[in-house]
Amino acid sequence: MQHSTCVIYPGVEIGADARIGAFVVIGEPARGRAIGAANTCIGARAVIRSHTVIYDGNQIGDDFQTGHGALIREDNRIGHRVSIGSHSIVEHHVVIEDDVRIHSNAFVPEFSVLEAGCWIGPCVVVTNARYPRSPRAKERLEGVRIERNARIGAGAVLLPGVQIGAEALVGAGAVVTRHVPPGAVVVGNPARVINTIDRIAAYHEQDSAG
Repeated sequence: MQHSTCVIYPGVEIGADARIGAFVVIGEPARGRAIGAANTCIGARAVIRSHTVIYDGNQIGDDFQTGHGALIREDNRIGHRVSIGSHSIVEHHVVIEDDVRIHSNAFVPEFSVLEAGCWIGPCVVVTNARYPRSPRAKERLEGVRIERNARIGAGAVLLPGVQIGAEALVGAGAVVTRHVPPGAVVVGNPARVINTIDRIAAYHEQDSAG
């Protein structure tokens, strides 16, 4: 179902059974591009809630969904079953693999890589400019890499170029200034290792629904 107030530009392909809310814009041309110059593809069963804006050149898999007011800039590669929460921002040239969950009010800048199954809590800020406003800042952007199934707690800040290892847990409000080993639990400012996932019983409980 497509709401009558949404804007879908030429060059946009949307799979079957999509639900598109009011005041959604899909295929917004990136600066300097002609309308329809870069194709935008969104897979089947998308749920795109009101006031979401998706720029052109995005390649998005099946079962994609956004909250209200999400902004997704151009030329991203987004996998299947990805969810981007209300008022979150994903900048351009980001890779988001399958089953990633980004909660509300998060910021993910260009050149970030979010591997399959990772979880981004509300108000997380990922950064990529080590020396903002320096003469060559744009040439020296360093994307953050969040590996498979890592979890980033609410309000955490990840500094440019850090790598969060697979299955790691970053505590709420942490400021991550260096790489986090796989399976580590880090907290604080600057973040430090205090535990490992394999020692937290909650992560080894059997799912009652399964």
